[in-house]
Amino acid sequence: MEKINVLGVPIHKINMSEALHKSIEFLKSNEKRVIFTPNSEIIMMAKDDKNLLNAIKEADLIIPDGIGLVLASKILKKPLEERVTGIDLMENILDYCNKSKKSIFILGGKPGVADKALKNISKKYPNIKALGSYHGYFKGHHIGQEGHDEEKSVINLINNLKPDVLFVAFGAPKQELWIQRYKNEINSNIFMGVGGSVDVYAGEVKRAPVVYQKLGLEWLYRLIKEPWRYKRMMALPKFVIEVLKSVKK
Repeated sequence: MEKINVLGVPIHKINMSEALHKSIEFLKSNEKRVIFTPNSEIIMMAKDDKNLLNAIKEADLIIPDGIGLVLASKILKKPLEERVTGIDLMENILDYCNKSKKSIFILGGKPGVADKALKNISKKYPNIKALGSYHGYFKGHHIGQEGHDEEKSVINLINNLKPDVLFVAFGAPKQELWIQRYKNEINSNIFMGVGGSVDVYAGEVKRAPVVYQKLGLEWLYRLIKEPWRYKRMMALPKFVIEVLKSVKK
């Protein structure tokens, strides 16, 4: 798969159909595969965080999640066909898992959120083997944090269940670093960092209306609904400025 380089971060030049096809290939291969979904905010994090950058570089599929990356690709004269959002790829993977009776485990979110998400997914996709869920507030899941007993018990739980897909929702950069650290110890086929998607599946957060999605303006909808997020939203214009500066060098 062809990659483009955005501020030192590799992104696969891929559309949704190709991303799903590659994900299905991963599932059929029964080999450990990692899917990450960087947006402009995560690219800005990775630019200053070598550990996050290395984790992303080691992933098997790195999708362009966000209109900022599509814009950057055009500035770099290596245009992406479309943005491939993590939540939409997750939805397509779930649909495939339903058709092929694959199994999933959801890890992350506030207590109770992953449970709700799993129940809602099970209702929508009754043929999925919904093996289990666990919140993201267990001791030890922050890299280097004390209290690994609970973390070990969570890993043992997942290993006993052996899910085909492990969705990890700690948010960036924690989910990427955690997956990189433990993927070789965990019995799962696909590891996917899904951030806030689990909150959407749980019904805790409402996704932007389709018109915002199609225009790539989900960030604007979130800003209107949650104006206190403005500091995080500043990552997008900063990101575009950094890309423009990188072209001039």
